[in-house]
Amino acid sequence: MKKALLLLFVICFFFSCDSEKKRPAPAVFLSESQMVDILMDVQLMEATIGYKKNANQKTEYLKQYYDTVFAHYGIADSVFKENMTYYYDVEPQTLMRIMDSVETRLAKMKN
Repeated sequence: MKKALLLLFVICFFFSCDSEKKRPAPAVFLSESQMVDILMDVQLMEATIGYKKNANQKTEYLKQYYDTVFAHYGIADSVFKENMTYYYDVEPQTLMRIMDSVETRLAKMKN
């Protein structure tokens, strides 16, 4: 739970610099379920990176890891950023639901 909340705050802080209230929906709008799927893969990728760092393996290709996740879903990182900003600014309750779903799925995987 703490990791998911920390991720949410980091993401919100990262995108808040670009915030603009009542922004229109992005041209490529990602649904709530799509956002959950993408964020799940981002979380798993970040866990892998954390593991590699702890095992003293190279992790200098961080951007490539993100690009791989986004390519899997057929989107650019800018599409993900626009959607995160939209959900943060316009639909924060939905963003919290998304993050709760990610946390629930991660907990099920752990068990």
